[in-house]
Amino acid sequence: MKTDRSSEEKELRSEYRRSDFPNGFVRGKYAQRLKESSNIIVLKPEVAKVFPNEEAVNDALLSLIDLAKRTVGPRCSAASANKRISR
Repeated sequence: MKTDRSSEEKELRSEYRRSDFPNGFVRGKYAQRLKESSNIIVLKPEVAKVFPNEEAVNDALLSLIDLAKRTVGPRCSAASANKRISR
C-alpha cells in the first residue's frame, strides 16, 4: 500500500538545515549535465526482444562495425559508399 509522501517530501530531513543550502533549492539543477554525460541508451521493444543482454547487443554492434570497415574500407568517403550501395 502506498503512503502519502506529499507532506513528507515538503519537509527537510532532520539532518539538514535550510542554511546548508544558501542558494535555495533548485529542482533539476544537474539534469542537463547528467543527460549529456550519460551513456545509457534505450532500445526499441522489438530490438530488445532479440537480444538477451548487453553483451549480445555489444557483440552484434561490434560485428557490424567490423563488417562495415571491411566492406567499405577506411579511404572510402560516404558519398562513394552510397553510390556502391545503390547500384
